[in-house]
Amino acid sequence: TDVFGTIINAITGITGINYGKNPDTDISMRVVADHVRTVAFSIADGQLPSNSGAGYVIRRILRRAMRYGYTFLKQKQAFIHRLIPALINTMGDAYPELEVQKRLITEVIKEEEDVFLRTLENGIRLLDKIVKENKAKNKTEIQGEEAFVLYDTYGFPLDLTELILKENGMSLDKNGFDRQMQQQKERARNAAAVETGDWITVREGEPEFTGYDTTSAKAKILRYRHVKQKNAESFQIVFDRTPFYAEMGGQVGDCGTMTDSKGTVYIISDTKRENNLPVHFAHKPPENMEDIFSLEVDKTKRIATECNHTATHLLHESLRNVLGRHVEQKGSFVSPDMLRFDFSHYRKMTEEEIRSVERHITAKIREDIPLDEQRHVPLARAMELGAMALFGEKYGDDVRVVRFGSSIELCGGTHISSTGKIGTFRIISESSIAAGVRRIEAISAESCENHLYSQQDLIYNISSLLGNSGDPEQAVRKLTVENAVLKRQVEEFKKEKTQRLKQSLIERSQELGGIRLFEMKGQIPVEIAKDVAFQLRGEFPEKMFFAAAISYEGKPSLMLMLSDDLVKNGLNAGQIIRETASLIDGRGGGQPHFAVAGGKNVDGLEAALSEMKEKLF
Repeated sequence: TDVFGTIINAITGITGINYGKNPDTDISMRVVADHVRTVAFSIADGQLPSNSGAGYVIRRILRRAMRYGYTFLKQKQAFIHRLIPALINTMGDAYPELEVQKRLITEVIKEEEDVFLRTLENGIRLLDKIVKENKAKNKTEIQGEEAFVLYDTYGFPLDLTELILKENGMSLDKNGFDRQMQQQKERARNAAAVETGDWITVREGEPEFTGYDTTSAKAKILRYRHVKQKNAESFQIVFDRTPFYAEMGGQVGDCGTMTDSKGTVYIISDTKRENNLPVHFAHKPPENMEDIFSLEVDKTKRIATECNHTATHLLHESLRNVLGRHVEQKGSFVSPDMLRFDFSHYRKMTEEEIRSVERHITAKIREDIPLDEQRHVPLARAMELGAMALFGEKYGDDVRVVRFGSSIELCGGTHISSTGKIGTFRIISESSIAAGVRRIEAISAESCENHLYSQQDLIYNISSLLGNSGDPEQAVRKLTVENAVLKRQVEEFKKEKTQRLKQSLIERSQELGGIRLFEMKGQIPVEIAKDVAFQLRGEFPEKMFFAAAISYEGKPSLMLMLSDDLVKNGLNAGQIIRETASLIDGRGGGQPHFAVAGGKNVDGLEAALSEMKEKLF
């Protein structure tokens, strides 16, 4: 149809292959035209290619198109991203998000292409070999084990394997593949086997979370169970009410203590969510399950976590302000020590952009913006307020809105009461984790202070090493220049030494049976000996036999270089070195014309040199 005509014309322009001339290339063009549209619309909607869920579907669709382009349109380089302008010309008016997200779509598809083309080239080459071997044996079905190796070791998708086999009139032993996959899953399960006992109910009821308002509570046990993993035992407990935040939404669970009526303290090491229940992890069970317990969250870790969580919200807003509105959260992790934030962006952030984000956040911290929290807000009302909803997240009819000034998000986590309590903030690293997805790791509050102190200590220590220079930066620059000068001088000295050594060897060389013999021994660095050997081989290309038995810093080495005519006459440097290396308690090898060996016994060098020379005659 005319919807695809513009894209197919663009494919023709890139590949130089006309449409309508060959059924295979026609099908390939239609596949690429259809798939680039699907992938581009998905990325514009916020779904990036990934290894799981909806993102994996997008990745497989794109890789199917790449495979058709690679095999039938002879495109060995990334080309699908170049079709985005044609797609926008066709559908941009009806779907303006394509133009808005043009750069992101193009960069994501190109990076996916670059990564997968390497896998595709290796996989197709290996699969072609498997197909030829099976056809030679008159087999029309390849074993599942072979396909599984392609999938598991080389990352070659199963659906592409089946497609290519079908094109070659062959099939796959799918049952064999499934058996291999099942065995791998069983190995993984066995490695992390967990023995979980049944829940024992103490009393009926539903747990209530009080952690937004307090870090302590009186509570009763609803149920508990025994858990064993790799010989380590723990107990999981559900209380009727708890201030402990259960891990969810990227925020780690709280830890702390539970104290019974006798004053016995039990450590709660973690809190996780299972089937919407806050499950508390304890090292041992309390003596009396019917008791009333005093629950106390570790306030230091909770506050540190809250600082990082609030900083994450400020970071999200700042990235959108600095980089653009295409930035969307793709994942996060918040702990007492640090925060990690994954977001959609098409290129590496510059140092100026990182500094700008940091300044934006620290300005918000200095404003000391108070937390504006609204619970049980209808979802439609929350969206009217401008709350950020994460793509792919499922929300109920009522949501919790967390607001710090202009930062408004739907969030169930705990937060600091005002931004000023964060203190300070720094981005530690920015990197790529997938096509079109970047990751920031950052710190705030006390962790940030400790980091700044360590940086200050580092500068102080460097300054001390430089003689307490008033300007360590200038001192380092001076040292760098001096080091470069010294390196050049050392290289010149090495060249002079190499030339003198080579000239000495030439003067002391012998003619034995028409063969020029060069013999090197003494305290000589291996790299200099190797340089001399190759120079001599270039100056004496015929009937040249170079043998070295040297030591440097107490380490013995053997080296052998042969001219091509000696190799053709049956001598093999690698074989000779292997046979003589035992005399220095070592091992070695190499090519027929050049080989080396290293060992431990310096006393065996003379004998090894003699044996190498004996191989000549």
